Amino acid sequence: MKKKDPYSALRYKEFNIFLLLRFAMVFGWSMQFIVIEWEVYSLTKNPLSLGIIGLMEVIPAISMALFAGHIVDQKEKKGLLFKCILGFSIISLGLFLFTWPPFIKDFSTQTILYSIYFFVFLGGLVRAFLGPTIFSLLALIVPKKIYPNAATWSSSVWQISSVLGPAVAGFSINWIGVHWSMSIVLGCSLFALIALTQIATKPILNPKIGEPIMESLKEGVKFVFNNKTILGALSLDMIAVLFGGAVALLPIFAQDILKVGPQGFGVLRAAPAVGAFLMLIISAYIPFTKNAGMKLLSAIFAFGICIIVFGLSSIFWLSVAALFLSGVFDGISVVIRQTILQLKTPDQMRGRVAAVNSIFVGSSNELGAFESGLTAKLMGTVSAVVFGGSMTLITVFLTGAVSPTFRKLDLQKDIEEHEKSE
Repeated sequence: MKKKDPYSALRYKEFNIFLLLRFAMVFGWSMQFIVIEWEVYSLTKNPLSLGIIGLMEVIPAISMALFAGHIVDQKEKKGLLFKCILGFSIISLGLFLFTWPPFIKDFSTQTILYSIYFFVFLGGLVRAFLGPTIFSLLALIVPKKIYPNAATWSSSVWQISSVLGPAVAGFSINWIGVHWSMSIVLGCSLFALIALTQIATKPILNPKIGEPIMESLKEGVKFVFNNKTILGALSLDMIAVLFGGAVALLPIFAQDILKVGPQGFGVLRAAPAVGAFLMLIISAYIPFTKNAGMKLLSAIFAFGICIIVFGLSSIFWLSVAALFLSGVFDGISVVIRQTILQLKTPDQMRGRVAAVNSIFVGSSNELGAFESGLTAKLMGTVSAVVFGGSMTLITVFLTGAVSPTFRKLDLQKDIEEHEKSE
């Protein structure tokens, strides 16, 4: 049996450039969100204003997602990604100016606040196009036989950049202030633009160029809902995030239940991300493609158990361990889900499928925070977390019971078929 190369995707120059580009974008985006949250709260001292930031980004991102997927499938991917990054650069420049005291000295607080909301809203529009474009471009950079390895490295870069971005933002706000922190974000976007020039223009693989938009959208949604494997993967992802999102309640656990203060909160917040990142690295050496269906169901089941243990724990380090392991199992499920999407999605439909995925994931992140807050209010914090973990377990059981084809899913067979055809 041929030994798997854990660095197979990294042997492609364009993929390495793609990883640098993705790191810069995710790092910059996540850093910008924290910086703007800090600035808005400093201006208003109103917690509701923080919720409005989230709404200003998620509403356009979700409402435009399907339309964006159609556009992505119709256009050349490198050029579209250039426009997305350019749009982000303009937004970052706007926020850089609206956090610069000499520029805003004659503006009212309300004008500054509404301007920031406006730029965040524009960012939501860019986000609607960015995800499907990156997903589609990845498939054009590496051969299908190494999609699992590429998905692993891509997910690893996303994980570490989404952790480092907020961390660096916190330090930079303290050291150089909000305005110059935004200059780092702007620098990231400009770096991504330069890196993109090193990736060649890719062919458009959609044979239905010029297809009416409503027919295109209908075809994309129909494909996802008729493909039991993709639908199962997206549904499991959505339910796990929706009901297993204990992270939204971490401030309550840190302050009132575990009583560990801001330092303990930082450790709790980092634990799942560290676990996920370590597992993503390990998965480059230990592929999860064989019996992928059962491995995905088992990983999400174990994730639910970890969330329940965390909810019931009153011991700090047991809570940290539970969150760390929840990140480990979430890392496994991320790699398998991304591999399923890459292998099972036809080239001409990648934009639309990624758009549907962004609706599932984007909405579940926002709704998950709302669900956690609502259930915590209704039944108490501990009960809310245990309830969420239990719902995750029930979902896994139901998915496995009603979809035997998903249980028997083996991605290794798909990879072997692609290796024979290339």
